[in-house]
Amino acid sequence: MKTLMKTTIAAFALIAFISCKEKQTVEINTPEEVKTAKENTADVADQGFIDGMTGKVWHNYLEIKMALAKSDESQAKSISKDMAASFGEERMEMKKLAQQMADAQDIEEVRELFAQFTEKAGPMFEDALSEGTIYKKYCPMAFNNEGAYWYADVKEITNPYFGEKMLKCGSVKKTINK
Repeated sequence: MKTLMKTTIAAFALIAFISCKEKQTVEINTPEEVKTAKENTADVADQGFIDGMTGKVWHNYLEIKMALAKSDESQAKSISKDMAASFGEERMEMKKLAQQMADAQDIEEVRELFAQFTEKAGPMFEDALSEGTIYKKYCPMAFNNEGAYWYADVKEITNPYFGEKMLKCGSVKKTINK
């Protein structure tokens, strides 16, 4: 019986060893290949800012924008709360708007506050950008054809003001490069 048990354990150990063995490959890229790959990759999250606070606010701003584009009210409000905590005393107006987004009654109110926040934060994003590209976009139909701007990290349009109803409505009005 002991011999059978030892043989069974040895067989299982051998099977486990063989099944865990994977072939590994190494790919070496030339500098030209790396440059070509970078040129063919979308500009996603390639922005740098002169201070950490602006970088954190930018990251939160993009998350709110995407939540609004997906019409995800709870996500937009949750991230707005996180963003409000990022601001110090020197940016109380933006902090207040971020907190109002977090406390909003519905997604349309969040969108209106997001447009107001964009007006205040836009110059901060543009001035503090130290590397990369950001895009200032415009939807002429937002808020009963009054229009509204927003910022993004990619050229593709994902409209936060209409969500899935008119996701591609809008255009790039300004490209900011550093």
